[in-house]
Amino acid sequence: MGFLTKNFKLKILILAFFVAIVTGCDTKPTCDSTYFGGKIINPKSDYVVLYKNEISIDTFFLDKNNSFLGEIPSLHEGLYNFKHGEEEQYIYLNPKDSLLIRLNTWRFDETLVFSGLGAERNNLLIDSFLESEKDRKVFMKYYDLSPSDFNSKINQAEKLKLDRYEDYVSKHPNETEKFKHIFKIALTYPLYSKIENYPLAQSAKENYKENLDISNYFYKHREHIALDNDSLMYFYAYRNYVLNHMYNKVNSLGYNLNSDEFTVNLLKEISAELNDEKSRNSMLRKIFIRHFYWNSLNTINKNTVDTFLKCNTDSIDKKLIINLTLDVDKIKEGSFLEDFNITDYNKTQRSVNKLIKNENSVLYFWNPKYIGKDLIAKRIQYFSEKHPNLKFIGVKINGDYKDRIYKLDIKSQYYLEPTSKANTFLTSQIPRTILINKKGIVVNSYASLSSRKIFKQIDDLAKN
Repeated sequence: MGFLTKNFKLKILILAFFVAIVTGCDTKPTCDSTYFGGKIINPKSDYVVLYKNEISIDTFFLDKNNSFLGEIPSLHEGLYNFKHGEEEQYIYLNPKDSLLIRLNTWRFDETLVFSGLGAERNNLLIDSFLESEKDRKVFMKYYDLSPSDFNSKINQAEKLKLDRYEDYVSKHPNETEKFKHIFKIALTYPLYSKIENYPLAQSAKENYKENLDISNYFYKHREHIALDNDSLMYFYAYRNYVLNHMYNKVNSLGYNLNSDEFTVNLLKEISAELNDEKSRNSMLRKIFIRHFYWNSLNTINKNTVDTFLKCNTDSIDKKLIINLTLDVDKIKEGSFLEDFNITDYNKTQRSVNKLIKNENSVLYFWNPKYIGKDLIAKRIQYFSEKHPNLKFIGVKINGDYKDRIYKLDIKSQYYLEPTSKANTFLTSQIPRTILINKKGIVVNSYASLSSRKIFKQIDDLAKN
């Protein structure tokens, strides 16, 4: 009965959607505009934003039924992405499409379905995305295979993907060349990424042998892949492949993945390979921050910073990284934490030093721009259960009483007001985690909740 009710509601929504389109075209037989709408179950905000290559196209606000409908005049065929809350997904739009989405934010990608003109293409893309996520888990165990056996698994999977592609093309002779290209990338490039990642997985093993026997045939996919397709750099399947390719190339030079030398050479590789200035700067910024988080340490390498500043041409990005380096230096390992105020959700300011007095404490500052609430919640829930003797305090950067992490205890959550002294060491607004022992001494001034190293770091803190 519930299933029938959901389908009935969806049909009503679709009918209303198309009525709105017809009405909006003022009785014309055709309408030049493209329409994008849908319904969000358990919304995280009151709007949906549509992007093209990280540039906002339009913002659509939800009505009282959590539905929206937007008109996009003069749209160009191609890939777009929409964001709601902290989640996003790609869609493919053609001029005059009338695309309707329906999703539940509790399982964003898994519940996303499309209806209307253009739905078939987009259902294919979301299915390809979900399948690539399943493949990722399956292939984790294949990294233990020999190069030839791993290659055989890839070939088997590739054949299935290409057969599916050919089947679609044969049944849709009028499909556009642009979409066929995107669909083929969505199906196959995640596999090619796994090929590029194979040597990295091998080098991470304790029994790794430097002379890994990989024939040129292993990389046969490279013959038909260009790394500088600027229009695709914002598509996850293509972007991930390009990045994995460059990681593999730098790895082949013999640098340890966790070393500063690796980061420096990767930044140089990105700078040399990517022609489009905007996408190049974007990737340089993301990689710098990613590797900084991986280290989860109190220091930042000067050579890495200098390389970034030389390769990146965006003044905002440069200021961000310069501020980050200054933030790192403002709190020293082995020092006492200077007191500052944080505000609870009763709008009362509290002294940090009083809150953590005589307790081993994890003080994490978060910003949804760089880290998701779900990841924070999972990490803090895990650590809290494992180490009940530790005190965990979450502080939102540039926060207010309206926004917090609902999966965590409100009593351990706070936010920063503009007057707080903590803003002096958070000028970059990049999240940081400070580990403080029961004596009030900082043992790590810039740990990261998203780093694998945080597990041992918190274990060590709990032993003090």
